[in-house]
Amino acid sequence: MASPWLDEEQQQTWRAWLAVAELLPRSLDAQLQRDAGLTHAAYVVLAMLSEAPGRSRRMSELARAANQSQSRLSHTVARLEDRGWVRRERATDDGRGNVAVLTEEGWDVVRTVAPGHVDAVREGLFAALTPEQTTHLHDALTAVLERLDPDASRRATG
Repeated sequence: MASPWLDEEQQQTWRAWLAVAELLPRSLDAQLQRDAGLTHAAYVVLAMLSEAPGRSRRMSELARAANQSQSRLSHTVARLEDRGWVRRERATDDGRGNVAVLTEEGWDVVRTVAPGHVDAVREGLFAALTPEQTTHLHDALTAVLERLDPDASRRATG
């Protein structure tokens, strides 16, 4: 029978993960607030739309891509609509559901903010790692994701 406790290395790894999971998003939020008055969650929505064909996605697909609940995404998109960066439309393929569309103003925001965000991600995460460590981190995180979401139904793929 397995011990009810984490071993020492697992405990240290878990605590390091908890700290990174708190500090990295906080750092990215600060950079985006400073540069564009955006939260990281809002930026991810803009980025996921910017990468989609036609710069649009069904709201359900966008929620998965942005790692947000449907409810949280709806609030995020409403705030982005207020700024003129996103608009919602009825899905044209089946008339059911809504599609979020990145406006030209939203695309301008992404192009303006992305370089600073990339620098913040690079500095906050990858600057501390060797290329080999980056490969190991990728492999480890992929293994965890596959365990948590084996059919990729709760996350963006690709």
